[in-house]
Amino acid sequence: MAKQSPPQLLADEKHSWWLGEKVYVATTVGEGCLLGAELSETAGTENLQAAYAVFAHEARELNPDYQPQTVNTDGWEATQKAWKNLFSGVTLILCFLHTVLSIEQRCRSQKSLLNTLKDKLWDVYHACEPSQFVERLRNLQVWAINHNTLPEVILDKILNLSVKASQFTIAYSFPDAHRTSNMLDRLMNFHDRLLVSMQYFHGFQDSANLALRSMAILWNFHPFGRRSQTNSTDTVSPFEKLNGFSYHPNWLRNFLIASSMNGKGGGSFRKHTIN
Repeated sequence: MAKQSPPQLLADEKHSWWLGEKVYVATTVGEGCLLGAELSETAGTENLQAAYAVFAHEARELNPDYQPQTVNTDGWEATQKAWKNLFSGVTLILCFLHTVLSIEQRCRSQKSLLNTLKDKLWDVYHACEPSQFVERLRNLQVWAINHNTLPEVILDKILNLSVKASQFTIAYSFPDAHRTSNMLDRLMNFHDRLLVSMQYFHGFQDSANLALRSMAILWNFHPFGRRSQTNSTDTVSPFEKLNGFSYHPNWLRNFLIASSMNGKGGGSFRKHTIN
């Protein structure tokens, strides 16, 4: 079993469709594994908290004292409130990638400006310590103010980063925390490809959640590409990488054993992924 449940998490909502209505898949990721995926009818705090509470409940079934150290989010207030309500001691890390993407969307047609802005933004991100981050951010803002042709909407975005600076720099206190949502985005893309192929959800909410759980457990036990395994001691799946062991050398048998557990855990993929 894993020595501890993942202390550094990422969370976000995947936009989807259920019976023709827009819904949200509250997704929790850690250590390359899909740890939670639950349907939420709205993006409000109450519904999101109920969706993320499924992960919280199952994590605490394994370890009643489980408390994630950090969770990376995109800054959506309802998501952050939901996590704070579920885990009062968790530290919220604001995703820097979403800031870059937000600015990028507003100047796609100006490629030269876009490349310059991205270089400057990522230079701020790569600061080695909080004081350097703040200094580089200040330099970026001075450059933006003096750049006469910079669209006003982009200038406002850059100047408003000062308000969020403390939410970015707090990550320096947690070296292992996720400062961007890259890991989560890759796993949500896997979900998205399957959901597009099945044309989203058309049945009951319970069946939709079961479909999401089946997708998640399939991801957690799928074998890594052979090119990523340089020697025989490398882990062969996200499950094994997180837990440090496997039930069987064949990934499919490992998957079947972990997901059945004599009927005691087949309905909960997280029960055999978190610990």
